[in-house]
Formats: sequence, C-alpha cells, structure tokens
Amino acid sequence: MPLSSADFSAIWLTLKLASLTTVILLLIGTPIALWLSHTRSWLRGPIGAIVALPLVLPPTVIGFYLLLALGPHGFVGRFTESLGLGTLTFSFSGLVIGSVIYSMPFVVQPLQNAFSAIGSRPLEVAATLRANPWDTFFSVILPMARPGFITASILGFAHTVGEFGVVLMIGGNIPEKTRVVSVQIYDRVEAMEYLQAHWLAGAMLVFSFLILLALYSSRKTQAGWS
Repeated sequence: MPLSSADFSAIWLTLKLASLTTVILLLIGTPIALWLSHTRSWLRGPIGAIVALPLVLPPTVIGFYLLLALGPHGFVGRFTESLGLGTLTFSFSGLVIGSVIYSMPFVVQPLQNAFSAIGSRPLEVAATLRANPWDTFFSVILPMARPGFITASILGFAHTVGEFGVVLMIGGNIPEKTRVVSVQIYDRVEAMEYLQAHWLAGAMLVFSFLILLALYSSRKTQAGWS
C-alpha cells in the first residue's frame, strides 16, 4: 500500500492542527482586524507590522524564538511549569501556538481588508438605530464581510497545512504527536523512500490546487452576486 499507517496518522494530525488553528485565528484575528481597520491610533502601524512579520521572517527564526520562549528557561515555559502543565515544546499544544502566530497574517489581513471595504456609513446607520456593538457586528459587519471570512478561513487552513520550519523547530518529529505531513515527507525523502514521498507530496499538491480553486471560485461567485 503506498501510504502507511504513519502517513495517515500524519495526515490526520495535520488536518486537526489546521482546523483548530483556523478556528482560534478567526476568534482572535477578528477583533484585531476590526481594530486595525478603524483605529487612528499611532499603534496601528507597529501592531500591523507585528501581525505581518511572519510574511517576511524565515519560519526557522519564528520557530527558534518560540522554542526559547516555550522552553523550560523561557518566560512562557517557566509560567506553564509553575502551573504544573510542563513546557509546551515538543507537544501538540506548542504546534497550535506556533501555527497561530505563523498563520496570523493570512487571516487578519483578509479580514482587515473586508472590514475596511465596508466603510463607516453602515456602522453610523446602525448606531442611529440604537444597535449595540454585538447587534452591529452580527447584523451588519458579519454579513457584509462574509467574503473576507471565507478567504481568511481558506488561507489560514491551507497555510497551516503547508507549515514545515516552525512545526519542526517547536514540535520536533514525534510520531502521532507532532509529526505532520510536511515533516513526514521530509522523513520519507531522507530515508530515500521516494514512492511514499511521491504519494504524500502529490496529495499535498492536489490539496493545494483544490484550496486555491475553491478560493478563486468563491471570489468569482461573490463578484457575480455583487
């Protein structure tokens, strides 16, 4: 059989990681994107730059500093150890933290663009109707920004699936715990098991194509509706 149980385990772990990361990013990225799209604070530039850092930093740099922070001598590692949780390095929880940070711009920026495109007029109308912030968000912002949420979800999920450097630095290569598909492909190639590597890499190629196809198809549909 081309794919072994280890391969399927890596695929399942990758999908689990990508799904959880996308949900977390939508929850924390939405308020960040809302704030960035409407604030006039001088902090907008620095915070926007911090959010966008993973776009220009090598994944190994992000992974290295996260490894130090989450490790036993890092400030996060010391805190989690004081709570009796141990350190988050070489664990699935550590992978989630690294993935959230690494994929953040792929979720925040589409949402920020969608919120900026709405403008202030619909929010002003909602305010004149005495809608509270929650009503305004769910009745006005969320429906109007739906294309941005679709794009952010697709890009965040796909980017997490394709991670290598960050997950390898933080999680290492532990079967059924931190070994995701990208690391499994690396292992297959290193062991000169090219047939298995072909199957996994081919699956990633097809998956990436389908993700991009879904993204562009959704944009075309949304343009047709508008």
